[in-house]
Amino acid sequence: MLKDLFKTKPKYITVKSDQPFGRSNGNGSRVEPVEKKEIPDGLWVKCNRCSQITYHKDLEKNLKVCPKCNFHFRINAKERLELLVDKGGFQELNTNLKPMNVLNFPEYEIKIKKSQKNTELIEGAISGRALINNIPVSLVVIDFAFMGGSMGSVVGEKVTRAIEYAIKEKLPFIAVSAGGGGARMQEGIFSLMQMAKTSQALNKLSEAGCLYISILTDPTMGGVFASFASLGDIIIAEPDALIGFAGPRVIQQTIRQTLPPGFQSSQFALEHGMIDMLVPRKELKSSLTQLLKIHVTGGEVSGD
Repeated sequence: MLKDLFKTKPKYITVKSDQPFGRSNGNGSRVEPVEKKEIPDGLWVKCNRCSQITYHKDLEKNLKVCPKCNFHFRINAKERLELLVDKGGFQELNTNLKPMNVLNFPEYEIKIKKSQKNTELIEGAISGRALINNIPVSLVVIDFAFMGGSMGSVVGEKVTRAIEYAIKEKLPFIAVSAGGGGARMQEGIFSLMQMAKTSQALNKLSEAGCLYISILTDPTMGGVFASFASLGDIIIAEPDALIGFAGPRVIQQTIRQTLPPGFQSSQFALEHGMIDMLVPRKELKSSLTQLLKIHVTGGEVSGD
């Protein structure tokens, strides 16, 4: 029937039996058919660049980097903390900050609750005091999975308080950005003002002589990039990260010109002086450690 054409396809791969029904076993008796095995969807991951199929556990062991072409998949905030912070070395701060629908924007609460359920986070940023190879820092991580990493009032407040904590404790400040949504439109001017607030806080951080390392991951766009993400004393980016203000399609439609290959990729940004370092995920913690040691010791690094 016509309705059968629109049925949802099952999310399983069926493996055919090696022995069809009714096959003889050679002794004259009939062999019962082997029960079909079903493999759940999601066990294998296809690379966005080279189309390599990788077992998901192998990909996770490789820090979600394609073993064939080194394409960097997106990772969430909790995975980022596991990657960068010493085991047991993170103390989350400002956990009482929760988003509010101050403008009564339609369905905003629904979107927030959906993101909270999917990410198990209260908001799109985690901030706190962290140890990176026993070096204390003030750290904030933005999670793209929470409403596209957009910066609402709570995200901006968490970034600002993390900066103020770094000033108070005289610690380096590290921000890991992944904001594809920029300023959160559901909060209007309250969201836009976070750009100025975080930028001004960073100005005070600089006056206090504290180091700021900004880490750009895929994607870092819009108001996040146009404020605190692009103001680091040292700006590091992961390979394959999309970096910029407006997206490539918007720019191309606006200027009506063909953009160069790799436009707004982290590799392109490095070539054109927008970032200082391009660091693979596996080397990120060690690179941060070296930079922090140089800052702490005034330019002298021993060991490692």
